[in-house]
Amino acid sequence: MKLHFCYLLFFVCSFFSAQGLYDKFTMQTIEVFFAQNNWDALLDNLAQTTEDYLIADSVRINGIVFDSVGVKYKGNSSYNANNNKNPLHINLDWIHGNQDYQGFTSLKLQNLYKDPSMIREVLSYAILENYMDCPKSNFVNVYINGALRGLYSSAESINNKFNTDHYYDHQGSFFKCNPIGGAGPFGGSSPDLKYLGMDSSLYNSGYELKSTLGWTNLVDLINTLNNNFAAIEDKLDLDRAIWMLAFNNVLVNLDSYNGSFRQNYYLYKDINNRFVPTVWDLNMSFNGFPGGTGTSAGGPTLDPMSNINSNNHPLIKKILANPMYNRMYMAHVRTILQEVFESGWYLTQANAFRNLIDASVQADPYKFYTYTQYQNSLTTAVTGGGGPGGGSSIPGIQTLMNGRINYFSTNQFYTLLAPEINSFAASNPTPSFNETFFITADVTNETNVYLGYRTSHQLRFTRIPMFDDGSHGDGAPGDHIYGASVTASGTIFEYYIYADNANAGLFSPQRAEHEFHSLDLNIPAPIIGQVQINEAMSDNDLTHDDPYGESNDWVELYNTTANALDVSGLYLSDDVSLPQKWIIPANTVILPNDYLIIWTDNDTFQTTGLHTNFKLGASGDYVQISDGIAPMDQVTLPALLTDQSYARCPQNGVLFDFAEPTFDAMNNCFTSIESLSMEPILFPNPTSDKVNINIQRPAQIKVMDIKGSEVFNNSNVMGLLELSTTSWNNGLYMVVIHFNQGETQSFKLIKQ
Repeated sequence: MKLHFCYLLFFVCSFFSAQGLYDKFTMQTIEVFFAQNNWDALLDNLAQTTEDYLIADSVRINGIVFDSVGVKYKGNSSYNANNNKNPLHINLDWIHGNQDYQGFTSLKLQNLYKDPSMIREVLSYAILENYMDCPKSNFVNVYINGALRGLYSSAESINNKFNTDHYYDHQGSFFKCNPIGGAGPFGGSSPDLKYLGMDSSLYNSGYELKSTLGWTNLVDLINTLNNNFAAIEDKLDLDRAIWMLAFNNVLVNLDSYNGSFRQNYYLYKDINNRFVPTVWDLNMSFNGFPGGTGTSAGGPTLDPMSNINSNNHPLIKKILANPMYNRMYMAHVRTILQEVFESGWYLTQANAFRNLIDASVQADPYKFYTYTQYQNSLTTAVTGGGGPGGGSSIPGIQTLMNGRINYFSTNQFYTLLAPEINSFAASNPTPSFNETFFITADVTNETNVYLGYRTSHQLRFTRIPMFDDGSHGDGAPGDHIYGASVTASGTIFEYYIYADNANAGLFSPQRAEHEFHSLDLNIPAPIIGQVQINEAMSDNDLTHDDPYGESNDWVELYNTTANALDVSGLYLSDDVSLPQKWIIPANTVILPNDYLIIWTDNDTFQTTGLHTNFKLGASGDYVQISDGIAPMDQVTLPALLTDQSYARCPQNGVLFDFAEPTFDAMNNCFTSIESLSMEPILFPNPTSDKVNINIQRPAQIKVMDIKGSEVFNNSNVMGLLELSTTSWNNGLYMVVIHFNQGETQSFKLIKQ
């Protein structure tokens, strides 16, 4: 895997940053229009039979209309045929595959069932996003056939787009961890990560495979967790798993892995070959779920060590049984409780959400609770209601969390004293590429200190010990200043520090690994000639997909030097009169003698990889890279066939030529026809149905397509040979003639 990439934490234009589909404080409006007046009965029938979509004539999102959209009811306990307001799944591209709203095709809308506060889900995701990757969430007013259906919460769908945005590709093994058929006594087995054996069929009812393949990988993870836990960090992003467990515990979110059903999360195997957990379905957080943890009840006094001895919760049992991981878990618990709840931050967020939705709550004709219950929902518990399964008490959010704060203030695990990380520094705060330097930290009340670091944002952190021995840039031995030697071997340098003693641990920054410290590497910008346009493709079909699985066109840049180069702030354009059409984002570095792919797909909502705001034309186009004023390199593209590239071919004696695509690699240009003896005659060229080859000496003739597959091979040919090309695909072919005397000649042939 190459280390160069576009490091984009988040990129949308300024207009959509204020009015994006998932902006937390922008109320969305979604209008659904069905041709059928009995749409509710039709949706109920589909929900109870095929679970297929009903096609809406149109869906309008904030005034933008989409034609022929798939709509269906979703949910388990939150769905009921007797409800007037059921959860909705809207699929914009179900019929028309190119339909999306700001890059999103799938909308998941929750009906605020079992939540008198109406804010549990949105508030919970607003908290969680500080500590791990999770869906964005906000509020929507939904209308169906012109009539208000009510207020919904909207949560970003966890799908290939989500995985690529956060985990950098779409091809990993992907599981929804919910029992097939729903949780409870009549559902499938729990996705509890218990080891059942190496036969993958034993896990089919507890996990839903969302990728093409993956059962072997899931079984490998479960086997490692239960039977070879020492290797777990090679199979699971353990830090994110610990954040998930800490979050569920602090918020008493028991409709989760921490609860009795051990569900409502996803697993995705990322580019580091580790499964990453993603939390899902937070509408019953803050103790809205009545099922308990499986070994104890929930509520204000939920023990942070809940399920430490539960064989039904091997993830919890194994992590909490490991002293170091246990200390990391409690460090995360402290961070969430202190930052969010002891500070009162959550109340500020809660009241801002309540002010936003107040009028919508009043107008909602089908809400499950009264407006008075909603008004009092921060402090007053509500018993019953909420549709089927009512009867349990749903606590006021503020009352619950005041109880949690009081409980933790005297909890024996919470009050243990952690080390203090007083300061930290790099011996060179702006190291050059491949420079070795020291990271140091001043720590007290410590036993061990560790450095986690990575040199590419897509890579996992490597955790190494730091030393107080006087030999690691740390000063004198025993002075509580720790050091570690590292090398800036990639495009960035990100790091965190973790210290612990026999009782407790502490991270710096406290939100690590989700947040981290970083250094500004000293990588120079290129001058003219150091970065070149190396290859371009304007009609990509089969050569290589972008990180989102789309066959988009691309331009390849090449670093001609033996040094890393920072191309941030340079511009790419397809219009000589608009040189500043698209700017290369910050922290974009090309490693020495390496390549950089830029997708010319006009899809700037995609955040993994580099995606321009223009597309190339297959009938001919122009590309330049510049500083915004003067071009640094440029090329005029001719008309290209499907899966044909135009590449820099100096070995042919020409600057650019038609070529077999070599994505992210050295160009493989065909030998230029001008350099060859012209004894053989090849006509017509281009051809549509046949080609004639006239040679006067015995030879072997091979014809290969642009991918190297032979379409013709015959020996001892001499004279006029007529080949039918009617069965050949349109495109570029290579005719290679091997004469008996050892001479070889090659010709390009175009079939059209």
